[in-house]
Amino acid sequence: MQNHLVIIGTVWPEPTSTAAGSRMLQLITLFQKVNYKITFLSSASKSDFSYPLENQNITTHHIKLNNNSFDALITQLNPSIVLFDRFMIEEQYGWRVAENCPNAIRILDTEDLHFLRKARETAFKQARTLTFQDYLSDIFKRELAAIYRCDLSLLISEYEMELLTHTFKINPSILHYIPFLVDPISNECLNNYSAFSDRKHFVSIGNFLHEPNWQTVLQLKKHWKSIKKALPEAELHIYGSYISEKAQQLHNQKEGFLVKGRAESVEEVFNTSKVLLAPIPYGAGLKGKLLESMRFGLPNVTTLMGAEAMSDNLDWNGFITSTDEEFIEKAIELYKNEMFWKKSQENGIKLINQCFEKSLFETDFIAKVNNLLENLNQHRNCNFLGQIFQHQTLQSTKFMSKWIELKNSGQ
Repeated sequence: MQNHLVIIGTVWPEPTSTAAGSRMLQLITLFQKVNYKITFLSSASKSDFSYPLENQNITTHHIKLNNNSFDALITQLNPSIVLFDRFMIEEQYGWRVAENCPNAIRILDTEDLHFLRKARETAFKQARTLTFQDYLSDIFKRELAAIYRCDLSLLISEYEMELLTHTFKINPSILHYIPFLVDPISNECLNNYSAFSDRKHFVSIGNFLHEPNWQTVLQLKKHWKSIKKALPEAELHIYGSYISEKAQQLHNQKEGFLVKGRAESVEEVFNTSKVLLAPIPYGAGLKGKLLESMRFGLPNVTTLMGAEAMSDNLDWNGFITSTDEEFIEKAIELYKNEMFWKKSQENGIKLINQCFEKSLFETDFIAKVNNLLENLNQHRNCNFLGQIFQHQTLQSTKFMSKWIELKNSGQ
């Protein structure tokens, strides 16, 4: 009998817009590789940039939030596994899955730890150092409760894996580290990349709906005058989907600070640019823009936060900086120094192949899933805190949902 994976998405995947969209397609590809039937559900509206899942032999359904029509649908689908895309989705649908398909494995794909990103954002906007108290927000309590309720939660960052297991003492048996999954890159790819002398200008990229990306643009605006003074012929091209009005207002042709909006082809943009700038002030997870800069042979300059959990002590494909002054200095140096620029390209290939090549992670993950399929009751009995959260926490969520449903029906 063919195993059936049902994915409940916050949005329909947009791999050309977000790293989260690319990540979702990587997981889908992995499950299809081991012959899973896949159904994708979401209450969101599709956009012009939503990936055509149907072309990949994936069944899709639009679902309603706080509506018992979901109960009938999930019962009919009768999945082996349900994957929740972010903890908010588990809150909304997890109790319905547990009631109607109690034997389905429940997996949470965290994308990144939302409470960690929020804690860092709070500290950053208050211009102070992060404290332990910053972690303990309502988002923290909700996200950890969702992790406990699920049979397995996927972590994209080794830093986040360490944080959950050591700082917050979560049993590693309900967690699994699985980063971006990419194809290996051969050294021959260096011959296909555009030459240093054929490239020009700096580039930055990031979905403008994501607050850390907007803060990164503001950092770039702050640094650009100094970089431009040293490199008067250079421009900074800023790309990103869902561009905001406030971002467009930063566009300045005279200063060479060009806000361009969505990139039709990231590979093409990266293959003609000389250096990626990513002065990321805070965030969580792994940074898709930095992974793609490695894949497409574009050296970068970033921050300690940007490169977190991505290098595994290997040489970076550019520079990792810790101060504004160092960021400006290294951006100028990388733009001018062809020898170091070429070495940075080579470093990027090594990083991809040693830290993110998909064959390093696929077998272990599928083995973990297969073990859950065979030993689910035993696994859940060991996760007794999960059973407590399932019983207590979701009672409030469940009855709030039912109240909203009743209210919407006009009764």
